[in-house]
Amino acid sequence: MTPDPTNRTEGPPSPVGGAGDPGPAAGANRRPAADRWYGRGQGRPLRPRQQALLDEVLPALALPQTGPLLLSDRFGDRPVWLEIGCGGGEHAAWQLAHTPDIALIACEPFVNGIASLLGHAVADGTTDRLAVWPAPAQPLLERIPDASIDRAFVLFPDPWPKQRHHKRRFVQARNLDRLARVLRPGAELRLATDHTDYLEWMLAALLAHPAFQWTARGPSDWTQRPSDWPATRYEQKAARDGIVSSYLRFLRV
Repeated sequence: MTPDPTNRTEGPPSPVGGAGDPGPAAGANRRPAADRWYGRGQGRPLRPRQQALLDEVLPALALPQTGPLLLSDRFGDRPVWLEIGCGGGEHAAWQLAHTPDIALIACEPFVNGIASLLGHAVADGTTDRLAVWPAPAQPLLERIPDASIDRAFVLFPDPWPKQRHHKRRFVQARNLDRLARVLRPGAELRLATDHTDYLEWMLAALLAHPAFQWTARGPSDWTQRPSDWPATRYEQKAARDGIVSSYLRFLRV
């Protein structure tokens, strides 16, 4: 697919009825698929250093599971960025190290990834500007105050390539509504994928959403990473395998 940045309504029909279709009707006690998390909680056994980071560093950085999230109490007047699915934390750590005026909330249910992120932050001395949500993003998005996030990242989310699993994809209208609520007007939403079908899905969902405007003006805007957008470990591995990634930037209007 070659996206047309001049056509703001472009995008193929969603493979599941609509870009934000949450799938079959849920029962009274069953959340829609877009609200549930699918994936591993832990991979390889943690090394002693990783476990120590989780035991000693994470408690001070983890956001509370209940009650209001008062970001200004935690970060003062710093701009707050949010990364959903930070993986091993390479991107989040780079942004904290290279953008010293911002604070960042890193959301990642995979415990090995959280341990990796904490290792980076401790080494870089950026833990004072980092908050961690070691759980799925949807409950966090429900609790973040309105218009309090200055930039958000959804980088290489699981593409769930089988059509029957498309309803599990994070980029759905329901989650875009949540992001639209927490992002300030003019805030940037950055997304990346190396999966062509998910790229089409993302564009269909975002171009159809009234709260987001695509910033692209030419092919280089989605085929090349900006200088302030470092490659993740996942992206580097894909590039070595000859897989091409795409980069999307949308503004909250």
